[in-house]
Amino acid sequence: MTITIRFIDTHGDVTEAQAEPGDNLLRAAQAVGMPLEGTCEGQMACSTCHVIVDGEWFDRLPEAVEEEEDMLDFAAGVRRTSRLSCQIELTAEMDGLTVTIPAESYDMRRM
Repeated sequence: MTITIRFIDTHGDVTEAQAEPGDNLLRAAQAVGMPLEGTCEGQMACSTCHVIVDGEWFDRLPEAVEEEEDMLDFAAGVRRTSRLSCQIELTAEMDGLTVTIPAESYDMRRM
């Protein structure tokens, strides 16, 4: 089964990505050119893969572990529904998941 994920950029444009159950959200984002670095390769030593999860989806995701919440303290542009994309393992139930790429992610990529 293929899962469709929707990424919204700072201009409101939507880019859809296809992923398989077991993939993580970061890899799906990078596959379609979203500006998420994920430089720690999933080890939660950075916050460069921060996304803002659509409010309708946020409560459907598994809760963030304490380490992820701690790393989000270092992310720019954090909102109530912020998560690290490297920590979101995709499941079939997440088909249609919608996330916004924070403007700060685009700034980091230009540096």
